[in-house]
Amino acid sequence: MARMVLNETSYFGAGCRSELAGELARRGMKKAFVVSDKDLVKFGVAKKVTDVLDGAGVAYALFDDVKANPTIANVQAGLAAFRAFAPDVIIAVGGGSVIDTAKAVAVIAANPEFADVKSLEGTADTKNRCFPLVAFATTSGTAAEVTINYVITDEEAGRKLVCVDPNDIPMIAFNDAEMLASMPKGLTAATGMDALTHAIEAYITPGATPISDMMTWNSIKFIADNLEKAVKDGSDAAAREGMAYGSYVAGMAFSNVGLGIVHSMAHPLGARYDIAHGVANALLLPFVMEYNKPAAREKFGDIARAMGVDVKGMSEEEAADAAIEAVRRLSKAIGIPQRLSEIGIKEGQLGQLAEDAFIDPCTGGNPRKTSVAEILEIYKKAL
Repeated sequence: MARMVLNETSYFGAGCRSELAGELARRGMKKAFVVSDKDLVKFGVAKKVTDVLDGAGVAYALFDDVKANPTIANVQAGLAAFRAFAPDVIIAVGGGSVIDTAKAVAVIAANPEFADVKSLEGTADTKNRCFPLVAFATTSGTAAEVTINYVITDEEAGRKLVCVDPNDIPMIAFNDAEMLASMPKGLTAATGMDALTHAIEAYITPGATPISDMMTWNSIKFIADNLEKAVKDGSDAAAREGMAYGSYVAGMAFSNVGLGIVHSMAHPLGARYDIAHGVANALLLPFVMEYNKPAAREKFGDIARAMGVDVKGMSEEEAADAAIEAVRRLSKAIGIPQRLSEIGIKEGQLGQLAEDAFIDPCTGGNPRKTSVAEILEIYKKAL
């Protein structure tokens, strides 16, 4: 049996944010709680959405106390501000960190028994659909606007809480290329590689289905065709649009079929050392692909084709190696660090990271069964 959970409505294209006014009016929503972060407010990205609210006469309160790896404290502060304002709808304007925070607030608002946040980890038995949530993606990577996943950092424990809940999915998602154009090169690169990791891991997970394969293969192609262009020229609207589709389609898939140990290994890097999630995924992806090759060799050849490699005349092994090399080549071309040592990780830290990664919920979706010792070896190769 296969299950697909998707959001109600999605918009794509430059300027599509203007449709927000009509969507809120149709639902009789006149008071919005806007969640963003300080940089997006400072650089005027959040204003692109609040201007629409102003034009529609929708009152709003802005909450921007969200970290790059959002914490339980961020969620609880957001929840307090939400309750004080008593809105009709929550509107998230940001990347994965902002949307994840908004999801947690929206879930707890409708299911107050989970106010400790920690109890949301895994597949929490929430009874009610989250408070009405609209998500504006400002990056093309996490696909949080279309997934049933969100991640919150437990700072006390030094670990990330991976939450999977069909009740958290936003009712409306917006991917407006004019808002995506504000991303700096480094963020475009990191979030784009995050999207590629989603697509590749969802393509090779044992839970993959013919529907998810259709999504993930095309996502890989969208990203391979557009990411380097989007990094090199932020004003390239076609490349931004292609990345928006690639990220979104990968999200549709992995939200339903799962991920693997690239994410398991990236999560503790973010939780313990505040490494950006997209950078961690991008750095680890080719090393984990090498590890997973024996369990996914045939699909690796498909990945090579999606990334534009001519595999005619290659053996299955050669095509699989070509896929890994294509990922590594793209990563280098857009300036992603290639070694953990480049981002400050020391060998003495790897043992704890491996233990954390092994118990991460994403580990069960890996195509090759693994162990703490084997994950440790991957970390060592990536050091």
